[in-house]
Amino acid sequence: MSFTHLHVHSDFSLLNGLAKIDDLLHAAQKDGMHALALTDKNAVYGAVDFTVKAKEYGIKPIIGAEILVAPNGMDNKTASQTARATNQLVLLAENETGYKNLLKIITIAQLDGFYYKPRVDYAVLRKHAKGLIALSGNSFGEIGALLANDGYDQAKEKALLYNEIFGEGNFFLELHDHPNYAPQKKINAGVIALHKDTGIPLVACGDVYYINKDDVDIHDTLLCIQMNRKVDEIDRPHMKHFDLSFRTQAQMQKSFAHVPEAIANTAKIADRCTFALELGNTKLPYYPLPKGKTADQHLRDMCDDGLAKYFGDNVTDVYRTRMDYELDIIKKTGYASYFLIVQDFVNWAKDAGIVVGPGRGSAAGSLVSYLVGITNIDPIEYKLLFERFLNPERISMPDVDMDFADDRRDDVLSYVREKYGADHVAQIITFGTMAARAAVR
Repeated sequence: MSFTHLHVHSDFSLLNGLAKIDDLLHAAQKDGMHALALTDKNAVYGAVDFTVKAKEYGIKPIIGAEILVAPNGMDNKTASQTARATNQLVLLAENETGYKNLLKIITIAQLDGFYYKPRVDYAVLRKHAKGLIALSGNSFGEIGALLANDGYDQAKEKALLYNEIFGEGNFFLELHDHPNYAPQKKINAGVIALHKDTGIPLVACGDVYYINKDDVDIHDTLLCIQMNRKVDEIDRPHMKHFDLSFRTQAQMQKSFAHVPEAIANTAKIADRCTFALELGNTKLPYYPLPKGKTADQHLRDMCDDGLAKYFGDNVTDVYRTRMDYELDIIKKTGYASYFLIVQDFVNWAKDAGIVVGPGRGSAAGSLVSYLVGITNIDPIEYKLLFERFLNPERISMPDVDMDFADDRRDDVLSYVREKYGADHVAQIITFGTMAARAAVR
């Protein structure tokens, strides 16, 4: 009977998860697992990296997240402990609808429900439950926490509520094995009793944060950094009583031999989760073209205008040949619309009196970029290579880095959103990492 980890954190659970995606996939492959879920906290930051690398390892990726539910409503943002109370819940995308709903839930949690932490409530879950499989969470889940405090009737009420929200067969009660955590035995007994009373299925979970048991101290140090506490503080919170390592199928099967259906359900859930991110297909916003013109034709017309603007009647063969060469590659790679869109907002910014940088990075090697006004640098004069920007032997999306005056940057973003639609515009996140020296400090 195969087992699949469905409750897994990577280092994209910022200052919480220790395991790198490569290490998680390597551990899954080494143990003969065919699928693996990634359920980072309140985000799907690692989804693309996970999807790409899972393919390399021959592992089926299951995309999910561990979210926080505010049982007293996410709009309750008073200073009381009741308002701040949250419980974890794991969501897995079964299909594309589920993935889209997962993104909506996370966005609402971050933008509307944030109060100390990103949160949603039952109403949000009910509205966006379609296509999702929900797991009840560990001892910090709503049901686990109630069972730990002898609240069986309340736990049953909540279990039935979640089952109603997500639909029959889409909500599972998590079982965990943490022998050094005193309440775990009571929680598991309560979970099994709930299963018998309600028919809600069980699922065995490992709640992975790191790969090997020996990583527990490193993980503890990471949590200290997150909480701004010192390792040698006696009264600080810690997670050492939980085994958060990547346990093998054999280990999980042994731990839950008394409830084999909890193991079997991991494989059933993995089989149900068929959603896969569609990567590698370029989808550009629509650029309004003159009637009867293609994007390639219009871009060539603009380049011809640029030659006339810069050189008048003195266009040499060097420039004409280079322009034809670049346009041919742009046509073959299908990126004419990209150049048209970029020149559109760059030239709009210039016309609006916004200071625009002359161009930097590999884009400065493109004559087409120069001719249509994206850059102010003549690549032929400075002997710059176009292939560093767009290489026909290694096709990848071109990347134009532009600098705008700090005090007018929002104006440029507003223009792009208004013209191409807010659903086609995004600001790209970057992640800071801790170098060895900074981590030691």
